[in-house]
Amino acid sequence: MYANYNDSMEAGIQQPNMDQFDAFSNKSVRLAFIRKVYGILSLQLAITMGFVLAFTLSDEVKGFAVRNSWMLFVALGFSLVSLITLACCGVHRTYPSNLVCLGIFTLAESVMIGFTTVFRGTEIVLYAVAITAVIVISLTLFAFQTKVDFTAFNGILFVCLMVFMLFGILMIFIKGKTMMLIYSALGALLFSAYLVVDTQMIVGGNHKLQFSPEDYILGAITLYVDIINIFIHILQLLDIATRS
Repeated sequence: MYANYNDSMEAGIQQPNMDQFDAFSNKSVRLAFIRKVYGILSLQLAITMGFVLAFTLSDEVKGFAVRNSWMLFVALGFSLVSLITLACCGVHRTYPSNLVCLGIFTLAESVMIGFTTVFRGTEIVLYAVAITAVIVISLTLFAFQTKVDFTAFNGILFVCLMVFMLFGILMIFIKGKTMMLIYSALGALLFSAYLVVDTQMIVGGNHKLQFSPEDYILGAITLYVDIINIFIHILQLLDIATRS
């Protein structure tokens, strides 16, 4: 459900031209861009966490979700349409359309994540949140301070993503706990690698690939999608492990 989002993100990412290098050579511009990205990302994650807690802890919300499962497909539709609009139509640089699409995308994703946690135990969901938080913070700090340019491996990661998506299609026809464990573990690993690459693209500097200073909306969504994918696969891993 979530693996194809990084494909749309790739459409809006290019090697920076000289104007972008000039913009990012100004420390204040780069720091302002980073603050915008992580400010938006924090708000997105706070909204999603609110939905996760509501769907996990409230019996009334759980009952509503079970009775209205059609909302999951509506949310999926809004999520895909808003994401494609932002990533492929240049709306992410147009105010206030970018904020409207961002709000729709975040709410739709939050509803979908909420539905994903409904049938999981409360402890499993909270453990998944905690593990995801540790992974994200650790990888973000690593990406900020390492001198290795991981953006140079973006093409390899894209190939791995294509293989992972084909693996996901195969999983529709092949059932089994072992296969699901492998799939979830690979998914968590793949999107952890994407988180490092995307973080370095936001940091800028001497990295081969980087976001333009005007792409703060796209940068925030890219990190958000990475984190959501990590959470989903960690949640699946814990759920399968506890049922074994």
